[in-house]
Amino acid sequence: MPLDSNHPLNSLGFAKPPAQTRVVVAMSGGVDSSVVAAELASQGYDVVGVTLQLYDHGAALAKKGACCAGRDIHDARRVAETMGFPHYVLDYENKFRAAVIDEFADSYLAGATPVPCIRCNERVKFKDLLETARDLDADCMATGHYIQRKMGPQKAELHAAADAARDQSYFLFSTTQDQLNFLRFPLGHLPSKDDTRALAAKYGLSVADKPDSQDICFVPNGNYAAVIEKLRPGAADPGRIVDVDGTDLGEHRGVIHYTIGQRRGLGIGGLEDPLYVVRLDVDRKEVVVGPKSMLSTRIVPLREINWLGDVAITDQAEWHVMVKVRSTRPPRAAILRPISETEATVELLTPEEGVSPGQACVFYDPDSTRILGGGWIWRG
Repeated sequence: MPLDSNHPLNSLGFAKPPAQTRVVVAMSGGVDSSVVAAELASQGYDVVGVTLQLYDHGAALAKKGACCAGRDIHDARRVAETMGFPHYVLDYENKFRAAVIDEFADSYLAGATPVPCIRCNERVKFKDLLETARDLDADCMATGHYIQRKMGPQKAELHAAADAARDQSYFLFSTTQDQLNFLRFPLGHLPSKDDTRALAAKYGLSVADKPDSQDICFVPNGNYAAVIEKLRPGAADPGRIVDVDGTDLGEHRGVIHYTIGQRRGLGIGGLEDPLYVVRLDVDRKEVVVGPKSMLSTRIVPLREINWLGDVAITDQAEWHVMVKVRSTRPPRAAILRPISETEATVELLTPEEGVSPGQACVFYDPDSTRILGGGWIWRG
């Protein structure tokens, strides 16, 4: 149905009744996306629930704390039955393996610290699933992410969630403007997760008390090394731990077991000053350690930048922004200097420790909650 200029905008921003507005809800089986689906269905929207099967669930059926296990597909289906809307399970296993898992393994083997949840949003959920939503003639796609979409004077804008403790903007920086125009995030304005659970209880959803997912969905019990060793045999070959001058300090049990900034578990006690992992040399199978001061970084090279500002990133030589270089850290003041539309350097006004290739650097407007985009950290 075409938009009716005489009809007031509904809660999803369309000038037509909810019953004539189709919304595909990406349902993980958790409480967040379940509440989104239930809330929209209760408001009378034409809801279609979709759950993605992303990997072989055989080993994960009994596993708690993962977002995509077989139990979660069952939970999503029950919510759809409770609220009376159709639900589909799509097999994206091959796409997920090619777009997310393989790169995750290769990034670790290259000495980087990848963030597969960002790649999953970028390459699977907000790409393939979003295209599926369009194929289903949906007006928009809604997710349970804690982030806000607001209409600015020029276009739809991405803003941090009202609840800073739940904000997921770090994981969604690569959302493009075209995707943002089609996406909706109905939970982003809620003050706390308690409000989400209260809504789940209100609708009588079986997932109201379901615990939040903690692990990366395809990494059981957070054991990255076991997953990578299975995907890339030989990845856990032992090698040497050396200092920055090349002095041999002992043996390690495989580069994939170590991350930049790690101090514990190195097995090189007896030294006067504590040493940290400062570099991983995969080709030489060396874990390079040094003093904490070597972890301090001021200049961060970025590539694959996604920019959501109102003018091109190259319109200014410098942008004064706030940035996050890790999902768990608060934004810090920085200067963004574009090299091209997809490359830049960021100068951190206060140096940060443990900045690692493979992580994201996300840009925030210093004067508001708006996300201006971000890029991927690399060695330069």
